[in-house]
Amino acid sequence: MKFLKIAMVLVFVFYFKISNAQQDAQFSQYIFNGLYINPAYAGEKQDVFVNSFFRSQWTGIPGAPQTISVAVDGSLSDLNTGLGVLLNQDKIGAQSTTSMYGNYSYKIQLDEQYDSNISFGLGFGFLQSSLNGNELNATQTNDNYIPSGNVSVILPDARLGILYTSDHFFAGASADNLLASRVHTSAESSLTTIPETHLYFTVGGLFELQDDIKFKPSILMRDSPGSPKSVDINSFLLFNDKFWVGATYRTTINSSNNGSNINLNSSNAVVGMVEFFLNPRFRVGYAFDYSLNAIGNSGYGSHELSVSFLLKKNKSSGEPKTFYF
Repeated sequence: MKFLKIAMVLVFVFYFKISNAQQDAQFSQYIFNGLYINPAYAGEKQDVFVNSFFRSQWTGIPGAPQTISVAVDGSLSDLNTGLGVLLNQDKIGAQSTTSMYGNYSYKIQLDEQYDSNISFGLGFGFLQSSLNGNELNATQTNDNYIPSGNVSVILPDARLGILYTSDHFFAGASADNLLASRVHTSAESSLTTIPETHLYFTVGGLFELQDDIKFKPSILMRDSPGSPKSVDINSFLLFNDKFWVGATYRTTINSSNNGSNINLNSSNAVVGMVEFFLNPRFRVGYAFDYSLNAIGNSGYGSHELSVSFLLKKNKSSGEPKTFYF
């Protein structure tokens, strides 16, 4: 328990001290696959799973974000070592960002009953940021700030995270874009957009209401330089271990530079989500986001579709868990 207390202190220090821009691609259904926000989730499901998202944000607005992501992860036979691959492609108007990461995690058992674990995760890869000048409309001819054709830059990148899990509780912290925002040159970022470091902190639990109904509340905080902190408040119900239904209230925390003026008065969106277990190997999910600001009056919301399937059963794993995904 002393080790656990020290580890959780490090989680909070890690989260609040690294933070001091370009936003990461935003998903709503990360609740079904934590690898998107934390490399320490690699192998948490033990079996080899493939999970994919397609998100069309702010539909009806020209140049609105569109994102595709695919994650594949599983654990080795010892069940303590997890491996995963994460691919993302995000397009906003003429700007696009493509990234690929290999992820590694290692789990440490904290008790003899194997009910409490702490996992450490690392991810390494690259990202490519591009700008297609042919998709831009200049207000004046021969504008030097608009490139002719496509310009891009490829940079190395890294991510890391820590995750604590027990039978009824989980908490994690992670950071993305650790290298790309630091190794680029001013010339590389003059036309293309380099994502800043993003920090994530999540906490939640799972409670059995009845034999066939489980309740999963959780909170996710996002932080990046130059942008307000974002907070997701999630509430989900799982019926018969086959059907998730829930909602998210997403808001932002506006704070001054010295942190003395913090409020939660800038509502962002409400999200409704469902996920169906069509069979033991195949799942489909859908989320609809509705913005609670001026964007909500200009578009038709954001739509997100997820498809997941079991690729390979790990011979060492037991019955699949419903707690983490």
